Amino acid sequence: MQLLRNFHTLPKLNHFANGLKSVLTGKKYSFGQFEYTCQEEGNKEGLLDVSYDYDGISKYIKANGLFDKDSGMYRYRAFLPLPFNAEVPPLLVGNTPLYKLPTYEGFSSVYVKDEGRNPTASLKDRASSLVVAKAIELGKTVVTTASTGNAAAALSGLMASVSTHGLLSNIFVPENIPVAKLAQLLVYGSQVFLVRGTYDDAYDLCMEATNKYKWYSRSTGYNYFTVEGKKTVSFEMCEQLAKFKKVHSKKKLFKSPDSIFVSVGDGNIISGVHKGLKDLYKTGMIEKMPRIFGVQSENSRAMYNCWKYKLDPFNLKPIECNTIADSISANLPRDPIRALRSVTETNGQYMTVSDNEILKAIPDLARVSGVFPEPAASCSWAGFKKAIKSKLISPDETVVVISTGNGLKDIKAAQESVKVGSKLWKVSGFKELDEILKKNL
Repeated sequence: MQLLRNFHTLPKLNHFANGLKSVLTGKKYSFGQFEYTCQEEGNKEGLLDVSYDYDGISKYIKANGLFDKDSGMYRYRAFLPLPFNAEVPPLLVGNTPLYKLPTYEGFSSVYVKDEGRNPTASLKDRASSLVVAKAIELGKTVVTTASTGNAAAALSGLMASVSTHGLLSNIFVPENIPVAKLAQLLVYGSQVFLVRGTYDDAYDLCMEATNKYKWYSRSTGYNYFTVEGKKTVSFEMCEQLAKFKKVHSKKKLFKSPDSIFVSVGDGNIISGVHKGLKDLYKTGMIEKMPRIFGVQSENSRAMYNCWKYKLDPFNLKPIECNTIADSISANLPRDPIRALRSVTETNGQYMTVSDNEILKAIPDLARVSGVFPEPAASCSWAGFKKAIKSKLISPDETVVVISTGNGLKDIKAAQESVKVGSKLWKVSGFKELDEILKKNL
């Protein structure tokens, strides 16, 4: 059992969450009234947001500060819907590095947030950690999710870390899941169902099983704690940026960038990024909201189409997807309303990049930062590069690019990305080595 240090004086309710709010209508409900969605708006459509006593959070942090750094994402416990003394999984999630890059294409204030440093190597560990903590709190016995791979790995790893509770994880993934991601699930001991079809087919089957067997669902968007976990990336990013900018102090803990680039599939990560920024803004912790740029593959562009053609996110129709960036391949985004608002409410926008640009961005990001991204992660870097060429951002801006997952998740794509132009030779001795060096140096 992991308990956080530095508890300070606990608020009476042990957390500052004070209600739920319909994403669609804004109607307010009591905290815990619904386990997943607002049934009167639809089982899948009635997504909910957690609301907070922001004044209470602000006063508490000003008086007591944040929790210890070794608490990872739970350093920001005051912003989370979890009792302060609740048990959380022992795997350290969060506290991932923010790297400042050398001047790039005239931009001197570019940072990369490396989420591949999380325990199962993706940002989605943040959502799974909170969901598993809630499962323990609520006394659940089986936790399930549908995934293209990363959310499944995240749930599997976090569940394995609390194995003494006897929790069982049931995972639904499309049968074409990358081998490395499938291996993660099996190594962690999850029960895995390879679904013949797409991620959307896996999602629908998982939902059907959840309702039939009363399992606890971690599935994206449907469980409102997924956004709450993912939003912690914004808290970290802004606190780290305040330190880089040398403005960090007890009175000023956070600083927002001017623009953020993040890859988008289902729409839940970008929604989490936006929610975290809104939480900071509502508590007066940051002075402005940055622009958010959602980047999609041209071959999985549902949210881009929604933004570009002003479609109703509530009534989106499935599209055909076939992208190398499997982690952001979604025929029908499951968190479309929040995902759209993430850009429209921040004066940002959606953009698309080709799969070829995504592949090229893998070694490009790696060679300027040392961060090894999987295709879904390099997608955000490809979007950043495209924004420079399109003059959507200016060189005087502070920009954060979120790399959502590690490149070891998809070695096949990494190998494909360096087929051309790589410096690779076979040698059998020094003479041959010497000849090669003379010709190529």
